[in-house]
Amino acid sequence: MESEKVPQCPLHGPGERPETLVGRRLVSVFAAWHWSADEAAEDPLDVWLIDDQGSSVHITTGSDGCLVVEPSSPHEGYDMDGWGRVEVGPVGDRTPFAARLGEDVLAVREEFEPKTGRIALEVVFATGRVRCDSWAGDLRLTE
Repeated sequence: MESEKVPQCPLHGPGERPETLVGRRLVSVFAAWHWSADEAAEDPLDVWLIDDQGSSVHITTGSDGCLVVEPSSPHEGYDMDGWGRVEVGPVGDRTPFAARLGEDVLAVREEFEPKTGRIALEVVFATGRVRCDSWAGDLRLTE
């Protein structure tokens, strides 16, 4: 009998199993934003979903275009001198996750590509879903 092979990124491995979010309440969302001069990028570099049990799941893109999902807490922001700065903090209303605060995660769905690994993650709530995907190497969040 052959064991089922879990799809994974060749560089980053399988990462966190997003199924661990199912049944948990989203209580906080943090994001990292790249600022160039006085203007923030449209989409965040990273997001962290923090649940009612204090667990934090980090979602970002890998250098190979995969979608990285890993257990990790938000880090501090940092300055990149002439290339701007990265600020980390609560999302406010700047991502689709903000409207889902206080809701339970009902389901998750992942998409994989053979050479890259995970390329998308949908997180389903009673009021809708949030899709996280790697788009041309950038993290994109949509409803």
